[in-house]
Amino acid sequence: MKPMIDWCLALVLLLVFFPVFFLVAITNMLLGLSVIFIHRRPGFQGHLFGLLKFTTIHPQTGAINGFSKLLRHTSIDELPQLINILKGEMSFIGPRPLLEEYLSEYTQEQKARHAVKPGITGLAQVNGRNHLSLDEKVEQDLMYVDQVSFLLDIRILLKTILQLFRFREADAHMAAEVKAN
Repeated sequence: MKPMIDWCLALVLLLVFFPVFFLVAITNMLLGLSVIFIHRRPGFQGHLFGLLKFTTIHPQTGAINGFSKLLRHTSIDELPQLINILKGEMSFIGPRPLLEEYLSEYTQEQKARHAVKPGITGLAQVNGRNHLSLDEKVEQDLMYVDQVSFLLDIRILLKTILQLFRFREADAHMAAEVKAN
């Protein structure tokens, strides 16, 4: 049932947020950035897929402009992952797909985080996000895999929505900038 709910909700949200997609695409093009950034991440069963995000970092300079900071701060840069959900590569709720290079570092137990589809949000995101170490994130992911249920997904979704409206920092780079200032 979850894949069908994910797919239908992703389709509806893509239609609702189409004006945002259009605005971000035009703005990125005017700023000399590509619209979408594709990053290989391990997904279900550890299979690699192209995680989609709006581009926020200039490819030559590594600079982040004010518009890009806004996209990250509001998590709008994550909206293209709705397409990942439509393609069946992701779910709304599940372990956040971590970097490919971590695959070789996982213990056999930690590899169990790939027993479910990765999510746009998950237990680690609502319980500390970028303030958690890699081990703490994986621990949260494993708790999710062990306890996965419709009610847990609803709780995570509601906590995610609350965090979005509180505009908690959504990126480790922004957290570093805030600490530096």
